[in-house]
Amino acid sequence: MGNTKYISTTALSKLINIPTSELFSLLMKMGWIERKNDTWCLTEKGKMKDGQLRSDSIRGTWIVWPENIHEDKDFLESFHKPETKFINATALSQIFNISKFRINPILSELGWVERDRKGWILTNLGKSIGGKQLEYEKTGIPYVTWPESILKNKRLVETFQQLIGEPMEEKDEVQEQNDVSFREKFEAKHRTADGHFVRSKAEMIIDNWLYMSEIVHAYERKLPIEEDVYCDFYLPIGKVYIEYWGMENDPKYLDRKKAKLDIYQKYGFHLIELTDADIQNLDDVFPKKLLKFGIQAY
Repeated sequence: MGNTKYISTTALSKLINIPTSELFSLLMKMGWIERKNDTWCLTEKGKMKDGQLRSDSIRGTWIVWPENIHEDKDFLESFHKPETKFINATALSQIFNISKFRINPILSELGWVERDRKGWILTNLGKSIGGKQLEYEKTGIPYVTWPESILKNKRLVETFQQLIGEPMEEKDEVQEQNDVSFREKFEAKHRTADGHFVRSKAEMIIDNWLYMSEIVHAYERKLPIEEDVYCDFYLPIGKVYIEYWGMENDPKYLDRKKAKLDIYQKYGFHLIELTDADIQNLDDVFPKKLLKFGIQAY
């Protein structure tokens, strides 16, 4: 082993032509390295692959590997050079012409990422659309990159269109026919205290309660998924969806209710359900339901 040449992880990333941060993430997933006290350390697996530590007074301590480690069988099985190009939040901001400081909050509102103490963490929904969790080599701050296919994601495009004031075309696709027919049947003619027009007196009571409680909310927000489904209300804080179930004696309505509940369960969304009985006692019922998701009313 005396003639073995060693190279740093950074040099290895250049040798196999992938970003250094991606290589660190790969080695961590393989169990060869781990992060302790903001420092990369070798695991027992890493030591078995002849990973070693080097240090000096200027650069501190770093990890080196045998020069031919990229030919190791375990490494080859774990490593695959991605064919898909990934883009970060800054690239998204340039493509959609929106401040880079607004991108992650927008993705958070969609439920794709959530704020960490230091950076941004990928959610299960974000993983389902191809997001990749990474962290900066020097600081360990987490961030997320996205496949270029995200640029064609219907919900993302619609959200950016709304933000810049572009009109959107409503499409009566098969998946949203039940929702569309329901919304067409019940006209939004009840004006709430904050100016929303809602479709029933019960929804007006819910909207006014949220407004008077100073809880930011959206009415009939599309869920951030490929299926065309609308919620009754959406609370950005806590990422909570609210559904009011009213017509319990209508078979078509019950079918629509079941389909929506299946969607909420499929994606693991936070959901509050309200019935006519709850509306009669909203001041007692609603705060308890909100508190389950960390939302303090009043």
